[in-house]
Amino acid sequence: MKVKIVNKSKYPSPAYATPYSAGVDLKANIEEPVTLGMLERTMIPTGLFIQLPEGYEAQIRPRSGLAAKHGLSVTNSPGTIDADYRGEICVLLVNLSKDPFTIEPGERIAQMVIARHEHVEWEEVEVLDESTRGAGGFGSTGTK
Repeated sequence: MKVKIVNKSKYPSPAYATPYSAGVDLKANIEEPVTLGMLERTMIPTGLFIQLPEGYEAQIRPRSGLAAKHGLSVTNSPGTIDADYRGEICVLLVNLSKDPFTIEPGERIAQMVIARHEHVEWEEVEVLDESTRGAGGFGSTGTK
């Protein structure tokens, strides 16, 4: 699938790291380092603008290494870039650790996955069909 991209950053356009990668890394397109203290959040620009086909979205997700090692996450994870959005892709990051974390210019800060989605037509009814699970929610299928 081809997707149009305008890259106004100082870095190459995103690329898949391996043949089986689901996402591409997004880099911080900033002039100076940005330090996030404990529980602080900030919006980091990427310099990227994309045009997705109808029926697709771009999901912005945390990078597992930054999350595991430094507590850095995407606040609205996964963030959604709709197919009709034409603005710059920015990443809303939060530092969930006790230690400050500094984001350097060009650092890989998040990953982007392109995914297909559907629109639904709501059918209003009075009662839903029964299922084995029923209304069981959080933790209802057991702990082990």
